[in-house]
Amino acid sequence: MKAVTRFISHHRRVRHAVYQTESNILRALMRTLSTLVLFIGLHSVAMVHLEGMHWWSAIWLTFTTLTTVGYGDLSASTPLGQLATIVLMYGCGITLMTFLISDYVDYRIARRERIRTGHWDWNMAEHILIINSPRFNREAYFMRLITQIRVSGEYADTPILLLNEDFTDGLPDTLRRLGVVHVTGLASRPDDLKRAGAERSKHIVVLAKDEYSTDSDSYTFDICYRLFELHLGPRVIVECVDDLNRSRLRDLNIKTILRPIRSYPEIIVRAMVAPGVELIIEDMFTHANDHAVRYPVWLEGERWADIVNAVVQCNLGTPLAYVAKDGEVFTHPDGDERVHAQSLIMLVHTERTPEVRDIHRAIEVHFNRRLADI
Repeated sequence: MKAVTRFISHHRRVRHAVYQTESNILRALMRTLSTLVLFIGLHSVAMVHLEGMHWWSAIWLTFTTLTTVGYGDLSASTPLGQLATIVLMYGCGITLMTFLISDYVDYRIARRERIRTGHWDWNMAEHILIINSPRFNREAYFMRLITQIRVSGEYADTPILLLNEDFTDGLPDTLRRLGVVHVTGLASRPDDLKRAGAERSKHIVVLAKDEYSTDSDSYTFDICYRLFELHLGPRVIVECVDDLNRSRLRDLNIKTILRPIRSYPEIIVRAMVAPGVELIIEDMFTHANDHAVRYPVWLEGERWADIVNAVVQCNLGTPLAYVAKDGEVFTHPDGDERVHAQSLIMLVHTERTPEVRDIHRAIEVHFNRRLADI
């Protein structure tokens, strides 16, 4: 009797909020299940020896009694057999089965809570791991970044996992609907990196914690060094606030180093889909290296391929688009397209920015040569 009392008291303690951990509930579940199996075995043995039943009949009677179905095709007829059946019905069918169901429900609730708060080990592979989160407007930023990842055909169904400490109360529904999960933790802790499956990931994106503070580069460097120790540098796309710190990151064999441009997260997606393209896009956001310039050039039906050829041969830059006479901009037109334009938009080098007259002269010389050849 004392053993039964201790068993019931244990289950009451497990259900108290202090004891509601997944491991405690799982142990209670296994203990209840083991006790239930023991009762089933004892009752089956009792039916064989007290009632003279075959083993299968004894097991059948035990289970129909335990589940309170009671088909009536078999029953205990001796006083001892009936007593054993009463103990089974009230001791197991009511008490233990109730505990078993309750433990299972508690386990499912605890598991869901661990998933919600980011303490679940997802055991992912070939996923995109995004470390840290922006200081401001993080939900809107992740929405745009992940939407851009999803619309790229290669990563439409790729699992995405966030590793940070900013969603301890659970991810917003907007992100969960995009198939995003998260781990609450810091990438500076090896155990958290392991839970996030860094070594099994396809891409690792390390965001700057504060895109306006160079101090965040120190934390970024610590994360990248840990990834370097795991030989994961070739998978890493990292944001660096201060350009002077880029050389330190390159020494860690980091694949891609970008400036944090929060209004344009697509640059990170380009770095995944077409490595190298991000450098061209990044240059367009600054006045260093290459930048886009609009030149007033009047065109009357010339082929786009000829215009591009004329400018490139003179080493003046690369035409990217043209502005039609009504002001509409056409980017990357077909080579055979006849262009009627008022301006050209070109990618030029900052240190060798051509003048308008240089563009006019290059196009004029090119088409004069073509007319001479004809």
